[in-house]
Amino acid sequence: MRTLVVGAEALLVEVGSDAEVAALHAELLRRRDAGELGTVRDLVPAARTVLLDGVRDPAALGARIARWEVPPLAAAGGPLVTVPVRYDGPDLAEVARMWGVAPGEVPGIVGGIGFRVAFCGFAPGFGYLTGLPERLRLPRRATPRTAVPAGSLALAGEYAGVYPRSSPGGWQLIGSTDAVLWDPDREPAALFAPGVRVRFEEAGRG
Repeated sequence: MRTLVVGAEALLVEVGSDAEVAALHAELLRRRDAGELGTVRDLVPAARTVLLDGVRDPAALGARIARWEVPPLAAAGGPLVTVPVRYDGPDLAEVARMWGVAPGEVPGIVGGIGFRVAFCGFAPGFGYLTGLPERLRLPRRATPRTAVPAGSLALAGEYAGVYPRSSPGGWQLIGSTDAVLWDPDREPAALFAPGVRVRFEEAGRG
């Protein structure tokens, strides 16, 4: 673990894996709720870092964090969101081929994976979901699409994600959902937030 002062009230903590990010983010939330982080306002996880904003003395807090023993995150920890999916994506057959299975087996494979939102970005409501086993990780498309439909369930590299709105994208599209990922009139506005567990359920099979 490495800590870096990146502003008058900002501290960046670097770790080695998405699992360490999830564990550190959970520990920071716990300690903030317990009043141990003082003026810290925001905790922003990314692929290998967590940013703390509103830190009164970033150097001092960084030195404390560097001495922490952060417990691993329990697999069942965090709220669970179940998302119904129609497996109708244009890349479904190609993904099945790369996995060495029939297209009809993909819903069962994806539905059996416990995903977790590692961090958010790209567009409001877009969560980067970890949990894909190494053998199921896929390359991005050689040619990105100029418009991916809202609600598309997609895979690329170590991540899964659902597009909250139509936008360009190069991920492999395997399905679609009517779930609303981002609604500014809802509280919270984002369906996915860091630490939330996600399971994809084939529509009509619940």
